[in-house]
Amino acid sequence: MPCPCTCLFSIQATPAPSQAPSSRCSKCCVSRALSERLGVLSRGQITLLGQEEAIAIDEELMSTPGFSVDQLMELAGLSVASAVVEAYPDLRRVLILCGPGNNGGDGLVAARHLYHFGYSPTVVYPKRPDKQLFVNLVTQCEQLKIPVLSELPDLQGFEVALDAVFGFSFKGTPRPPFAEMLKAIQISSLKVMSVDIPSGWDVEKGDTTGDGLQPDALISLTAPKKAAAHFNGRHFLGGRFVPPGIVEKYKLRLPAYPGVSQIVELLDKSEL
Repeated sequence: MPCPCTCLFSIQATPAPSQAPSSRCSKCCVSRALSERLGVLSRGQITLLGQEEAIAIDEELMSTPGFSVDQLMELAGLSVASAVVEAYPDLRRVLILCGPGNNGGDGLVAARHLYHFGYSPTVVYPKRPDKQLFVNLVTQCEQLKIPVLSELPDLQGFEVALDAVFGFSFKGTPRPPFAEMLKAIQISSLKVMSVDIPSGWDVEKGDTTGDGLQPDALISLTAPKKAAAHFNGRHFLGGRFVPPGIVEKYKLRLPAYPGVSQIVELLDKSEL
């Protein structure tokens, strides 16, 4: 059913040149229109990537189109920040827990964008690589006076926790100091969003040990991983940069992104 108001989504669904789009649309209206758009443009199931596939696509993005690591990290971090804003528009005090790998880099980029979006991010980065890319990301945060800490602060000062600890290449179980930090976040009252994979989960099988983080929301990157089939919270996808050649080679089935958004919310779990 077309959106009843004159928002942008309504005009896309049923063109009406004489109608001018309203400046704002109610949340229920946007959700209905987005759900309808997903149903029309992605009727097949969305691709879920295994660990080896995810690694192969990441490597291909850097070899064939020639994306650099920092380009991909910037795009991913912007998607993550956009998902935080979409999920928690009124919760501005965000604690970002960053791991030592590229997932942590995504978190550092997200912190910078969240600052510019009017949020108050704080980064916890206990294990810092000495690679120049990560040094630069920390410097960029510090130049914005974003706190970059080595230990977990008092959680009462925050409203949202962003889990950017372990990504799709991680295997095993979290070790100190991350294990204790993740546990503290889990038992807190904070809203939690994970980047790509909830930390402590198997990339393909989900939370096999029962000790993994249980976030309220998940932002998958490029394409959801197989573990996402076991996730029941709000689920966003960011990856509006995958070229057609890679989509075709790996037979990726991905949803359409609305308007100029960097993310899309997967509203129906049956799509996965």
